Amino acid sequence: MENPPLISIALCTYNGSAFLREQLDSILAQRYAHWELVVVDDGSTDPTRAILEEYAGSDARISLHYNRQNLGYNKNFEKALGLCQSDLIAICDQDDIWHPEKLEKQVQLIGNHTLVYHDSEFVNAEGRSMNRRISDKLNFYRGNAPEVFLFLNCVSGHSILLKKEVLQKSLPFPGNFHYDQWLAFNAACLGSIDFVPETLVKYRQHATNNTDILALKKVAKSADQKAAALEQESNWLHLCARQCTGQAHGLINALYNQSIRRNDRFFDPAFGILVWKHRDTLLRLLKKSDTSKFFYALRKAWGVKAKMTGK
Repeated sequence: MENPPLISIALCTYNGSAFLREQLDSILAQRYAHWELVVVDDGSTDPTRAILEEYAGSDARISLHYNRQNLGYNKNFEKALGLCQSDLIAICDQDDIWHPEKLEKQVQLIGNHTLVYHDSEFVNAEGRSMNRRISDKLNFYRGNAPEVFLFLNCVSGHSILLKKEVLQKSLPFPGNFHYDQWLAFNAACLGSIDFVPETLVKYRQHATNNTDILALKKVAKSADQKAAALEQESNWLHLCARQCTGQAHGLINALYNQSIRRNDRFFDPAFGILVWKHRDTLLRLLKKSDTSKFFYALRKAWGVKAKMTGK
């Protein structure tokens, strides 16, 4: 590739010494070599900092930043992304392993798209395959319909390569929501997204993962937590309705308004009907039968009063 564009890689670390070397080695082994690695450490108390300084000392493409106080997962990524200089930005977790062609394949694909992502293979803490991929759980999406990401998300942060315009629309990250879902939503608002149908990351699953996509940590929710989740869903829909002014705005706003009515009731069939009516878009990522999708839409109709029953 003539005049390859610079890719900024945002890596956040926090007490990640157990897996960090494998991730850094996999970045150094990329066939696409025109990158900068922006690392922000969130106050690690293990050998993470020493590992980072060892690698940065031998490769000028690596820049290190240290937080004076712990910012937490979302805010730390927000800071790291804000420090990236390039118009193309990749997101990196501290505990995964990248395929050598990850960046090369993504930069070849991005073209006029605002964001591209890829499939990933689940591995356990020791790096052994769990014989499952993200695409086994979710349908992947390519296109420009942001409403696809209202209830579900197939775009994992570690798989993202995006254009800076998406970041400019997305920062600061809203609190209490998944930043990768927010980036995917905004990327689809601005243009189109696409994916590489290959597993380009070994996505490590272990006890301290910030996300639990395989639902390995099943914790029963209290009635109060279930009711709070409905309120948060309405807040999310309101945020998305304000953010997106395109063709999808009408549906998103209708969902928000109906969710408010649902929250104040025991059961609101109108909300479930609205979800079911637009299932081809809203439930597109759900890798389930039509029957399962119907019951998914039905569950959306239960309001706060139903969740509080039996408290």
